[in-house]
Amino acid sequence: MKQQIANVAIVVKDYDDAIRFYTEKLGFELIEDTVLSETKRWVMVAPKNSDGCRLLLAKAATDEQQSRVGNQTGGRVFMFLHTDDFWRDYNNYTEKGICFVRSPSKEEYGTVAVFADLYGNLWDLIGPEV
Repeated sequence: MKQQIANVAIVVKDYDDAIRFYTEKLGFELIEDTVLSETKRWVMVAPKNSDGCRLLLAKAATDEQQSRVGNQTGGRVFMFLHTDDFWRDYNNYTEKGICFVRSPSKEEYGTVAVFADLYGNLWDLIGPEV
């Protein structure tokens, strides 16, 4: 038996703003953008050259969903982005205006810094120990 998590939904305010953030700021690829109705789209993004889990950008449709935008985990780190070159990506993201809320630190598992996405969800950027 084999299972894997294929997609993780992240609630967003606006599809196009979220697509721009993930593709232009983080350098992700737009995998799919399919219109399902007048108000709903199936939008998938993923890091370039990744064969792992993808993000489903899900536009908040109710007041309850709107209340979760930017705070899907109650202020804890939500996503963990592993990279083969921490300093390349850290410097690139900093130049593109990504807000790092915790400076880089060396941990047992590698170098890590925490950044906020366009809505305030927290992400760990994690690279191998150098």
